[in-house]
Amino acid sequence: MNEKLYKIQDIRPIASSELLGQAEDLLASEYRLVQACCTKVEEGFELLYSFDKDHVLLNLKITIPEGEELMSITSVCWPAFIYENEMQDLFGIKFKHSTLDYGGKFFKVAQPTPWNPKN
Repeated sequence: MNEKLYKIQDIRPIASSELLGQAEDLLASEYRLVQACCTKVEEGFELLYSFDKDHVLLNLKITIPEGEELMSITSVCWPAFIYENEMQDLFGIKFKHSTLDYGGKFFKVAQPTPWNPKN
C-alpha cells in the first residue's frame, strides 16, 4: 500500500485588512480555496480561510470584533460567495464588496443569525 505523508497544517493569524491581498497572492501561487468557516469567540468571531496546494493546507486565521465588516474575497475567488453568505446568515458577519450577496437569505433559517442570536 502506498502511503502519502501529509504535512502539518500551517495556521497564519492575519489582520482582517490583509485577507483579500493574502487570498489573491495564494491563488496566484496555484493554491485553491478549500473551505472557510467561522466560530463565535470571546473577542467576536474567528474566521478560518483554508487553501490547499499539493495536499498541504495553509489557513488564514482572522479574529474580528462583532460589528466589523470584512472585505469579501469573491473578487479574486468567486466560489467564496458560498462560505461568506453562510457566515452572514448564521453569524451576522457583513462582507464588503461581495460579488454575490444574498442579503441574509442564502439559507432558510427559523431565526436570523442562529449561531449569534443576540445580533
